[in-house]
Amino acid sequence: MGSPLILAAAILGGLVVGLMVGMALAGAREKRRRQEEIREAKDEASRILARATEESSNTVRAAELEARDQVLGLRESWEQEEGRRREELDRADRRAEERSDNLDRRADLLQERESGQDRRTRELETREEGLRVREAEAERALQEARRRLESLAGLSEKEARKKLLDELLDQARADAANRTREIKDEAQRTAEREGRKILGLAIQRMAAETTAEMTVSVVQLPSDEMKGRIIGREGRNIRAFEQATGIDVIIDDTPEAVVLSGYDPIRREVARMSLERLIEDGRIHPGRIEETVEKAREDVEQSMTEAAEEVLYELGIHGVHPEIVRMLGRLRFRTSYGQNQLQHSREVALLAGSMAAEMGLDAHIAKRAGLLHDVGKGMTHEHEGTHVELGYRLCKKHGEGEVVLNAIRAHHDEEPHFFAETFLVTAADAISGSRPGARREMFEGYVKRLEKLEELAMDHPGVARCFAIQAGRELRVMVEPDRVTDDDMTRISEAVARRIEAELQYPGQIKIVVIRETRAVDFAR
Repeated sequence: MGSPLILAAAILGGLVVGLMVGMALAGAREKRRRQEEIREAKDEASRILARATEESSNTVRAAELEARDQVLGLRESWEQEEGRRREELDRADRRAEERSDNLDRRADLLQERESGQDRRTRELETREEGLRVREAEAERALQEARRRLESLAGLSEKEARKKLLDELLDQARADAANRTREIKDEAQRTAEREGRKILGLAIQRMAAETTAEMTVSVVQLPSDEMKGRIIGREGRNIRAFEQATGIDVIIDDTPEAVVLSGYDPIRREVARMSLERLIEDGRIHPGRIEETVEKAREDVEQSMTEAAEEVLYELGIHGVHPEIVRMLGRLRFRTSYGQNQLQHSREVALLAGSMAAEMGLDAHIAKRAGLLHDVGKGMTHEHEGTHVELGYRLCKKHGEGEVVLNAIRAHHDEEPHFFAETFLVTAADAISGSRPGARREMFEGYVKRLEKLEELAMDHPGVARCFAIQAGRELRVMVEPDRVTDDDMTRISEAVARRIEAELQYPGQIKIVVIRETRAVDFAR
């Protein structure tokens, strides 16, 4: 029993000793391994440090080299800039020296010129003195020669001069008379033939209709019941219509028709257009009548302007001032001895242009002058003066040419013809007015009598509007209510009647109706 225990203890002791020896050997190996790792780490650190030292040295050397390059570049730039500045300074110095030299030369030249000028001045003074001496000598010689000539001829200077001029004038008159006689004979041989030819060609190229003016317009009605609506209650509608338009409305037994009678074609057209619109609208009362008449008046003005523009386009005339176009359009409803004035002006323009083309003159300016020669007739109702003066002032104000202005005045012999085209305008005016059916004397006299009738009433203070109706048998005078009292109305009607009796000749009697109307108008909003 004791032997196994001792053996086990010995084995256990051997194991412990072996374990301790193994642990000592393992510790020694681990120590050696660690020492080896430390030695390798130190070697690696030395290598890294060596590399870092080398890289830093290289970086420092590269930075030094770059800094040196920059310094060299800056030094080269500075040297170049300094060189340029020196060159600029040198050039500036040279320019200054050149300018100084130029100024010196100019000063020398000016001094030389002043010296030469003084010298020439002295020479001119010397020459002038010599010329004065020579002129005095020549004048004495001339006077001496005249005295000798007068003594030899037995005539004074004035008598000799007069005799010579008389002889020259007699000879010139004889030569001029002979030449004039030759020209007149030649002109008489050819003028009549050429004139007939030109006039014949001009008239053939223009086809004009015979004028047919009337003093009434007929308005068709949808039914006879419309007549009662036009008359209105107690005739208020027809009275308002006649007062607004100045046109006499005749409602008779003619089926489905109303007749508008008046001498003024513009008023008659406004009345016709207004009545047609009222019939179409169906609302017929005094307020609506006034609105419709005013709108129709504006539309008639527009239609007159469009008619003038159409004639201008047809004739190829451009650049006419709008105010002249407006006055030209008013000729659409203006007549002279029954002849429509816008068509008359168009005829004159066509005739004058055609004759100018045949004669080799300016056809365009001849047309323009022919169209505008009577434009003043569109202003005679609103302005004082003849149509010649009114048209002349209008065209001159708006820049028309001298040919047009001369044609306006010369076609009534208020000034001479200064241009060949104006002769043609006057001839064309005579042709257009004298062709068969163009004019009627009786109608023109009738219109002038009615115009004069309205003018007499408009001369009284306080009169706003005046219309001659019933073919001149009635004169309706509208007065301003704030200026004319009821008592003044009787005075105005009597004064107008007495003046008509004194200044006009007329058949039968004329009724003067003075109307004073006061209105109060407000709006509910």
